[in-house]
Amino acid sequence: MSESLQRRLGTGDAVFIGLGSMIGAGVFVAFAPAARAAGSGLLLGLAIAAVVAYCNATSSARLAALYPASGGTYVYGRERLGEFWGYLAGWGFVVGKTASCAAMAIAVVSYAAPELGQPWRGAFAAAVVLAVTALNYRGVQRSTLAMRVIVSITLTVLAAAVVTIFATGDPQPSNLRLGTSGVLEAAGLLFFAFAGYARIATLGEEVRDPARTLPRAVPLALGITLVVYAVVAVALLMRLGPDALAATTDPVAQAVPGWLSPAVRVSAAIAALGALLALVLGVSRTTLAMARDGHLPRGLAAVHPKFGVPHRAEVTVGVVVAVLAAVADLRSAIGFSSFAVLVYYAIANASAFTLGRVIGGLGFAGCVVLAFSLPLASVLAGAGVLALGALAYLVLSKRDSAAA
Repeated sequence: MSESLQRRLGTGDAVFIGLGSMIGAGVFVAFAPAARAAGSGLLLGLAIAAVVAYCNATSSARLAALYPASGGTYVYGRERLGEFWGYLAGWGFVVGKTASCAAMAIAVVSYAAPELGQPWRGAFAAAVVLAVTALNYRGVQRSTLAMRVIVSITLTVLAAAVVTIFATGDPQPSNLRLGTSGVLEAAGLLFFAFAGYARIATLGEEVRDPARTLPRAVPLALGITLVVYAVVAVALLMRLGPDALAATTDPVAQAVPGWLSPAVRVSAAIAALGALLALVLGVSRTTLAMARDGHLPRGLAAVHPKFGVPHRAEVTVGVVVAVLAAVADLRSAIGFSSFAVLVYYAIANASAFTLGRVIGGLGFAGCVVLAFSLPLASVLAGAGVLALGALAYLVLSKRDSAAA
C-alpha cells in the first residue's frame, strides 16, 4: 500500500482552502469575544493579529516551499530545530486544531438550530463532524470543490450584509473610538480567526509545484481575509457599538434587517461547516506526518489505495472531534486553541529564523506575546496539555533509547 499522497491541488484550490478556514472562523465567531476584551479597540487588535499572522504566513510559505511534505511546522521544526521541537509543534497543532474543529461544529449547530437544547445539540454537533469526515474520506478533490462553493456563498452574503448595514442601518462613526485596554487579549482571540492559512501548508504534499504554489497561495488567502475582516468589523462596530457587539452571539445577524437575518444565519452555519471541513483536513495531515515518524501510532500513516487520503488518521480525528463537539464549550475551545496554535507558529517562526529570515524573529516575539495575553484559564489549560505532550515525548524517547 502506497503512503504517498497525490499532488492534485493548484493555487486556486489552496487559496480557497485557506479562505474557507479563516473566514468561517473569524467573521462569525471571534468578533464578540474580542469586543468583550477590548471594545472598539478590537480594530487595533485585528491589526496586531494581522501583522503576526503575516509574519507567520511568510515564514510558513517559505518553509513549505523548502519542505513540501504533509505536516507543516511539525516538519519544519524537526528539520530546522530538532526532533523535539518538531514534535511539540505537531502536538500543539493537533490538540489546538482539534479544539478548533469542535468549536466550528458547535458554531454550525448554534447558527443552524439555536433553540436546540442538550443532549440533542451535542448529538447534532457530533453528526456534523462525522458527515464532514465522510466527505474528506472520499478524497481531497471533493473537499476543495465544496470549499469553493462554501466560500462563494459566505462572501456573497457578507457583502450583502455590509452594504445593507451602511445603506439602512444608521451606522455611527463615533462607535469607532479606539482604546488600548485589552487590545492584546483581543488580538490573541482574533488570531484564532487568521490561523486557517496553516491548512495550506499542511497540504504541501498534495499541491502541484509547491515551491511556486505555496508562497503565492498563503499571502493571497491571508490578504483577502484581512480585507473581509476589517470591513465587517467596522460595519458591526458602527451599527451595534462595542457593548452590543460584545453581548451578542450572532452579531452579523443582529446588525442586518430582519429580512436578511435568516440568510446570514444560514451562511454562518455554512461558513463554519467550511472551516470545519478544512480544519479536519489539516489535522489529519499532521497526524499522518507524526504517525510516519512514530510519534503517533504508525497505523495512522496508512493512505487509502483508492481515494489517496490518510483515511485512518481522518477517521480517528473525526471520532475525537465528534466527542469533543458533543461536550465542549465554544468560548473555552477558542481560547485553548489560540494558545496551542500560537505556540505552533512560534516554532514555525523560530524555524524560519534559522534560515536568516528576520521576519521569523518578529513573528516569534508576536506569537509569544499574544499567547500569554490570552485569558489565564486558556493559558493554563494550553500550557498543561503541551507539557503533557512534552512529557510523553521524553518518556518514549528514554524507552526507545533503552531498547536500543
